[in-house]
Formats: sequence, structure tokens, C-alpha cells
Amino acid sequence: MQLGQSVEPRPRAARRNLVWLLTQVVTGLPAGAVALVFLGSLLLTPLITVLWWAFPTAPWLPVFSVRITDWGTALSLGLLNLVVLAGLATIGLPPLARAHARCCLAVLAPSPAEQLAERVTELTRTRTDVLQAHSAELRRIERDLHDGTQARLVAIAMRLAVAGESLSGDPETAAVLVRQAQAETEDAMTELRSVIRTIYPPVLADLGLSGALSTLTARAGVPTRIDIGPLGEIPAAVEAVAYFAVAEALANIARHSRATQASVRVARDGAMLCAEIADDGTGGADTARGSGLDGMRRRVAALDGTMKISSPPGGPTVITLELPCA
Repeated sequence: MQLGQSVEPRPRAARRNLVWLLTQVVTGLPAGAVALVFLGSLLLTPLITVLWWAFPTAPWLPVFSVRITDWGTALSLGLLNLVVLAGLATIGLPPLARAHARCCLAVLAPSPAEQLAERVTELTRTRTDVLQAHSAELRRIERDLHDGTQARLVAIAMRLAVAGESLSGDPETAAVLVRQAQAETEDAMTELRSVIRTIYPPVLADLGLSGALSTLTARAGVPTRIDIGPLGEIPAAVEAVAYFAVAEALANIARHSRATQASVRVARDGAMLCAEIADDGTGGADTARGSGLDGMRRRVAALDGTMKISSPPGGPTVITLELPCA
């Protein structure tokens, strides 16, 4: 069983099933009987209207029933019965069905304690996902700094040390080493900026979410249309998650979808930030098969948000995100 997956205790489930069965006997059977009576009456009325001559002495019409002796009486009474029965069914059956549904929901709905336990389980799962994602992010940053920036800084220090030793005896060699160290310094600064950009993109601080997403779609690998509504004030954590999610989705579209165009739509709906990324590619996107999509799901779940993917084989693919902003 996966972490965070809850299973209802068997005694509690059995008790709930028994109560639901009793509710079905008390409310479901009478409600079903009433519905069957209406249905049977609606079916019986046209039959009697047509076959009145076979049973001339039997007043069997459900609502208004007298002895039928001619076609005029049969047709008029049959039509009147149908109208009345249809009206009664339209007025009475929907409230009856809703009342029965409310009874079933009241019996099957979890108790406040069960809802709290389910919520705690969900928070435990998302907390575990956040910790795992955070650990993976720290390892990635450490690896990038160690293998990239740190290695370049070590090379710079070695070149400067050799240049210092060669300065008096071979100034030309020292000048070449200093120039190489300068070039290495610029490369190290570029790599360092790249690492910082993956932690919190500076474009978010400079342009906000709207400007950052516009810049991102302008650089996408496929032609992308963007539609951003008024967003208001959004927490920085929500902005970062939305930005990285859209960036990952557009990168997946460019790499895997074979799409010819994509679209990004972002809007504020009350306390929720809603984002939709769509493409006309081949579809088949699945969080179980891609670490990028699973990473998006983890980021969104960390903020108590939701992520939905519709990607049937052959496309199109639509990813919908909802992030709470309160």
C-alpha cells in the first residue's frame, strides 16, 4: 500500500453498508414503488384508450375513469389522464428522487472524524512528496554547483596561481593565463546565474507572473498563444509553482508531443489561480511515465492545489492546474 493511501476499517464499512441497506428498504422501496406506479399508469393509459372496445365495462383509466362506450370518450379521457399523470410525475418524482438521494448521502457520507482523518492522510502524503522534491532539488543544486561552478572556480584559481609564478619570468604566458581565467570567470558566472534561475527565476521578480509567462511562451519550442486575465496579488510561492509548471509543460510539448501549436491560459477565479496548457500533439501524456509531469504534480500538491491531465491517444493534451492563492 502506498504512503497516504487510506483504507476504511472493515467494521465501520460493514456498519455503514448495513445502515444503507436499511435506508434502502425504508425509503428506496417505497420511492421505487411510487415511480413504478406512475410508469405503469403512463403505459396503461394509451393501451386502454386503444382497446376500450375489448373491455367496455371496465373503468380502468388511472385518474379519471368512467365506463367507455365510444371512441370520443376513450380518446378524450385517455388524453386527459396522460396529461394529468405526466404533470404529477414531473412535479412529484424529482423531489422524491432528491429526497432519497439525500438520505443515501447522509448515510454514506463520512463523519467529521473520518473527514479529518482523510485530510490528515492527504496532508501526510503531500508533506512526504514535498520533502522528497525538496531533497531532490537540493541534490540537483549541489551537483550543479559542484560539477559546474566549483570546478570552474578551481580552474580559475590554478590559472591565477600559475600566472602569479610566471609573472616575473614569463609575462606573456602570465597574460595568457589571466585572459583564460577571465573567460573562465565569465562562464562560471553564467552557470551560477543558470542555477539561481532554477531556484527562483529573476524574471518573476522583475516582470511578475504575467510578464514571466509571456517571456516563456515567446521562447517556447512551438508557436504558443497566451491568454492571461487579471491576476491581482499572488503569493510568491504560487507564482513560482505556476511558472515552473508552465515551463515544464511547454518543454514537454516541444520534446515529446509533435504538436504544431500550443496555448496557455491563466486566470484568477476568486481565491484560486487557474492555468490551462493545451497542445494539438499526439497525446498519451501520463504522470506515471514522466518524471517532469510527476514533478509538476508534486509542486502543485505541495500548495494544496490540484492538477488534471486529459491526454487521450492521438491528442489533444490539456493540463489544468488550480492553485489556492489565499
